[in-house]
Amino acid sequence: MRRTVFALLFLLVFTPPLWANETHPNGAPFRILHARIEGTINPAQRDLLEDALSEAGLKRAGLLLLTMDTPGGLGDSMREMVQAILNSPIPVAIWIGPAGARAASAGMFLVAASHVAGMAPTATIGAASPVSIGGGDMNGTMAAKVKNDVLSLIRGIAAQRKRNVEWYEEAVEKSVSITGEEAVLKGVVEIAATDVNDFIAQVAARGIPHEGRTIRFDPARTDIITFTPGARHTILSWLLNPQIAYLLLLGGLAGLFFEMTTPGAVFPGVFGGLCLLLALYALSVLPTNAAGILLILFAMLLFILEIFVTSYGLLSISALLALFFGSTILFRVDYGFTGLPMATIISTVAGAGIIIGAGLYLIARAQRLAPRLGPQTLKGQTGTVRTWHSTEGQILIRGEIWSAHSASAQDLPPGQRVTVVDLDGLTLIVEPKGEEGEGVQE
Repeated sequence: MRRTVFALLFLLVFTPPLWANETHPNGAPFRILHARIEGTINPAQRDLLEDALSEAGLKRAGLLLLTMDTPGGLGDSMREMVQAILNSPIPVAIWIGPAGARAASAGMFLVAASHVAGMAPTATIGAASPVSIGGGDMNGTMAAKVKNDVLSLIRGIAAQRKRNVEWYEEAVEKSVSITGEEAVLKGVVEIAATDVNDFIAQVAARGIPHEGRTIRFDPARTDIITFTPGARHTILSWLLNPQIAYLLLLGGLAGLFFEMTTPGAVFPGVFGGLCLLLALYALSVLPTNAAGILLILFAMLLFILEIFVTSYGLLSISALLALFFGSTILFRVDYGFTGLPMATIISTVAGAGIIIGAGLYLIARAQRLAPRLGPQTLKGQTGTVRTWHSTEGQILIRGEIWSAHSASAQDLPPGQRVTVVDLDGLTLIVEPKGEEGEGVQE
């Protein structure tokens, strides 16, 4: 019994309670892995976060610091990133910066999920209302379902991190947006910092809440490791840019079009196939509309028909209209994912119109030109007899041997000069010429 009481007293005296602060050992610097999330939230950014968390574990870092500047992005990628932050064994701090940066729409959810959040004073956060396919506010039952789902998500995250639940709900319901200074006053984030070093110093002073304890460290004894994404992230970020995916789709269709119209060229088909495969992968990840893809394919079909059907430009005009409307609705608008800029669509359609117009002009011009090859170009030309029997024989003209016929000439000798006066299919009608030999074409 005495041993049991002594053991309990020992544990009470020498074991810190669960709510005690955890201070990093003085003998080693506190490691911070610093990564950047910039641009649209998409699978590439999700992979970056997962890789950064893995790297932080391998480096035995005590904190993952994310510098963020994003207009929002894809809802699925955002949810996966939120789950990764909430379940991370390493605390995650997010600083929205530098000055003028933003964490809009999907980015706001990541900030809400972080263990510590800060902003540059002039940075902004908010504007997280769900939007429809066309980019406007949704109405009806579907709108209520989507908004309630998003509200429940942000409500749970903000409550878990002990942040201003009411404001986060308002950001979803009314798309409100505030600056860094306002966000600190309203309890949306904890820190207003002018730069990364200022943010780290303030995080060290207030501590990092993580799994029921507070982690503290000396800002003067920190080892900041910069996380550098690999080539895979760079390629994936480039590929998942909606403008790149759109141009790859058009480039692939154009390559296959040229391969069909000029069989055996090889390169257009290989290039087009590669572009089309990359585009199909990007479109399978990005939020796309099937109707937009079908309209673009229909436009390409009309362009092909224009070559074989005389429509006086009607098919080309219809193709340009299909291309414009298909490009406009190709991408669905998501949490800050805005799809294709109208300038890109207009310039692409205008470029296609110029190319098609120039092609039709050259075709029409070629049809009006006088033929330069073939039997019809031999009228008026002079050649010499090679062999002749009765009223028929062969003559040499422009380096070619042609069958010839003459109703008025009998037994023309070899070397006799004759003039082509008419054609009968592939037989030349000739008449004997004088010995002056003018205009001989051999």
